[in-house]
This record gives sequence, C-alpha cells and structure tokens, in this order.
Amino acid sequence: MNPLLSMEDVSLSFKAKRVLDHLAFQVERGECFGFLGPSGAGKTTTIKLLTRQLVKDSGRITLFGRPIEHASNADYERIGILSDTSALYERMSIEDNLRFYAKIRGVTGNNLPTLLERMNLADDRKTLIKNCSKGMRQRAALLAALVHGPELLFLDEPTSGLDPAARAEVHKMLRELNDAGTTVFLTTHDMAEAEDLCRRVGILDEGRLVACDAPEALRLRFAKNEVLMRLADGRVVRTSKDAAGAPAVAGALASGGCLSIHSVEPNLEEVFLELTGREF
Repeated sequence: MNPLLSMEDVSLSFKAKRVLDHLAFQVERGECFGFLGPSGAGKTTTIKLLTRQLVKDSGRITLFGRPIEHASNADYERIGILSDTSALYERMSIEDNLRFYAKIRGVTGNNLPTLLERMNLADDRKTLIKNCSKGMRQRAALLAALVHGPELLFLDEPTSGLDPAARAEVHKMLRELNDAGTTVFLTTHDMAEAEDLCRRVGILDEGRLVACDAPEALRLRFAKNEVLMRLADGRVVRTSKDAAGAPAVAGALASGGCLSIHSVEPNLEEVFLELTGREF
C-alpha cells in the first residue's frame, strides 16, 4: 500500500544555508508520526513543503499517493493544519472564528458544540480572541484545524502553552482521531508527548534525518548493557545483562532477597540528546 505522504531525497536551501539535506521518510495512512528535532532543525520547513507553502530544490514529495506538484485543491481540503502561523481573528469570538473556518471549508459546523465542549471552551465560546489566554487561543486554533474532519492533520507544537489538564484533553482527542483513522503528523519539543502518542518518530538534526523508528525500538537501540537490582538489605547492584552478569543475577534471585530487577534503557529524551547532542 502506498504511503499517505513521503519525501525522497528532498533538499532545500535558503541562499547559502542548506535547511533540508537529502531528507527521506514516509508516513502511512492512519499513522501518528512524530517529527522531532532541536529548534532550527527544519521541522516547520518540512511542514511548509508538505503543504506547498514552500517549494523544494530537489527530490520527490508525494501526497495522497501523487507527486505534490499534481495535488489538487480537493486534496488540500482533506488536510488540517495547526502551525505557529495559524490565524484567528482578534475581534471575533472563538465560536465566530470556528464558524468562519467551517464556512471556508464548506461544512455546516454542526459539530462545533461538541468540539467546543471537548476543549473546555463551551463556556468561553463568546469570548473575543483578543481577550483569550494563550492556552485558550491554542485550543481554539486546534479546533479550527478540525472543523472539517480532515483525513491528514499537521500539528506544529499543538500543546504549546497548555496547562497539564488541557494538554491531557488534547492528547485524548488526538488518540481518538487517530484511532478513527485520521493520519497525524506531529512536531513537538515534548519527548513524553511523542512517546505517548506516536507509532513512529523521526529525529531531524541540521536538516538530516538521523533516526526513524518506533519510540520503543529507539530506546532499545540505545539501551545500556546493564541490569539494576534492588536487594532487601538496601543494596543496589548493577551488573551486565549478558553471560558475564548472569551469576550475579542468578545469585540475587536464588537468595530470595531481590526486590526488583530491570534493564537500563534510556527514555526518548535521552535518545534525542544522544543523537543530536543538543537541547530542544
């Protein structure tokens, strides 16, 4: 089956600066794909290429199984986008903004009460955007990307500025959308968010894809050759998780004094730092 979108050997430069360098990946239909990287790595530029806000220098991009150059207006009606440039009209209320976007997208907006309720914005629906907090704006912008029920959703830092409760609600909604078949392309600085939501993640560094796999597979790839055991006498014993460490593990288990035992794997944040050597 053809991927929903793909990049093959894509490069892009702004004057003398190479922003994307032979980038290649694909996203399958119904997948939640995380696109991670330090600030300035090229994540937003990639979304702009995939949504034809920018044009590549070289390589091949496909969208809905066709070269992106042949994508139609109807194809882009199947897409929802939340980015740092998503516009909400300051002098209009949350609800009026959403009804405006529903009209642009050619849908009735009958789902707006449900969407507003899900994002805890029903009581604030008449609030003007200029009077909204950053978190309220972010939630309203996400709903504007969802009013037409898109098949493919591009989310650039969707939980930026949200409190933990609102972030959890966004995560719940994204899982439900993904479970129902919506393909999600997610950029985030929150490694826990990527690990929680994404089937696979690609890690971008200086315009190059340095890793692309399931979060668990990446953690196992960078796991240490180490087992940690906590014993009843209070000691913590570390040994290798190979034949050399087997006697220590067997002895601890045979003594009956082993309270816990586990191998040592990094979390996704530690993998990210290992691959890029940089903070987010």
